Amino acid sequence: MKNHEGGDGAIVNRLRRDLGTLESYAALLGILIGAGIFTVTSRAWSLTGPSVILGYIVLLPVILATSVPYAAFLSTPLGREPGGEYTHISRTLDGYSLAFVGAWLKIISYLGAEAYLANALADYLLEFAGGRLRAETFRLPLALISLLFFFLIHSIGVRWFGRLQVTMCALLGLALIVLIVPGLFAIHAANYQPFISHGGGGFAASLVPLFFSYAGFESLAQTAGEVKDSTRRLPKVFLKGIGAAAAVFILMSVVAFGVLPGARLQSSNAPMAEVAAVYLPAGAALFVTFGAIMALTTSLNSTMLVPSRLVIILAKDNLAPRWLGAVNERTGTPIVGLTITLAAAVILLISGQVGLALNIAVFALVILYALHSLIFLLLPRKNAKLYEQISITMPVWLQRAAAALSLVAMGGLILVQVTQDMQTIRGSSFPQRLAEHSLTSIELVLVWGVVGGLLFAYAKWMNQREANF
Repeated sequence: MKNHEGGDGAIVNRLRRDLGTLESYAALLGILIGAGIFTVTSRAWSLTGPSVILGYIVLLPVILATSVPYAAFLSTPLGREPGGEYTHISRTLDGYSLAFVGAWLKIISYLGAEAYLANALADYLLEFAGGRLRAETFRLPLALISLLFFFLIHSIGVRWFGRLQVTMCALLGLALIVLIVPGLFAIHAANYQPFISHGGGGFAASLVPLFFSYAGFESLAQTAGEVKDSTRRLPKVFLKGIGAAAAVFILMSVVAFGVLPGARLQSSNAPMAEVAAVYLPAGAALFVTFGAIMALTTSLNSTMLVPSRLVIILAKDNLAPRWLGAVNERTGTPIVGLTITLAAAVILLISGQVGLALNIAVFALVILYALHSLIFLLLPRKNAKLYEQISITMPVWLQRAAAALSLVAMGGLILVQVTQDMQTIRGSSFPQRLAEHSLTSIELVLVWGVVGGLLFAYAKWMNQREANF
């Protein structure tokens, strides 16, 4: 197995640095806003009521703290190539195994998210059509067409990914203004009562699905090989972009729960469109639905990027076949990796097994965030040379305090999820959960983790075999 510096850097070097600061913000905001507020807010209401608003506020400092280690690592030479946590962890520990399993779980999570978002986009397109298309007939074709469309965009060049992302984010921003500003004047204070409907336990439980809104922010690190001056630009985008997304989450929640009772939002397939219909004329309300479509497309577009970039860096480290991480010389894109991403998402959609990948998404990412923060705290002792190359202007004590806060908070979220999963396991049998496609996050992480471990062992064995010839 080659060492870190001796890997095939030519694979990564074929990526083209066609993305700037604007495209980076669009990528981050797109994946955050699309993956969260339009899909999980009404569901979290069933756990805690309108205090969903407070949940977003409580999670903000935690997410900002979690992003600090990413910003710090990206300000070093590691910020010039993709890989995110995999790259940071493997280079800090000077080992691959733990980083590989984490990367594998992340790939599975993002494949599930890709399929889920395509399905959610199809639902909003059907809503936009005003009932003229039958959901049973058109949902799957629309989801598949959306996947194919973004695959083609990514295949022809990352520049087109960036241009499309910026355009869709601009339209999304207009729709958010149309939704939020008039909505602040249509609020009924009575809809906020009771503010916390199921006590402290319910509020704590709501933080797990609400975390889905913020989860995925780290995907921006996968663009490091394609952003101009990435070690300087990306750390700033992390902190400012997350803050902007949080402001949108909080304002949209204030409007949504102030305009309509939560029970009505929970029963709606397109909750924000229903909110807008209360106080906006028909055309404007339809534009908000279009904004929800833009939110999902921006998220779908960013999510498509992640698995293929992780595979590139795994191929560089000889932990995946070189052909899987191949970058097309003409387009500067990993067409093979993108094709596999498309195929996997299509299989999940057609088979109806999206949950096998999606249901571990938040849990796996929380574990990965906790591990990443822990590794950052260990960095001065494990890799002093890399630690000295951190160039963000944040005081060292604040960097380490942020990582410590992230580690404690992620540990709390893991505890909440494990507690919920154990209750589910005690309340139903494994065959029952399997038949109902409701395996817990614990079970799925264990199964996929074992698969990842076996793949790593196979890659290591292959490398040793080649070295002996």
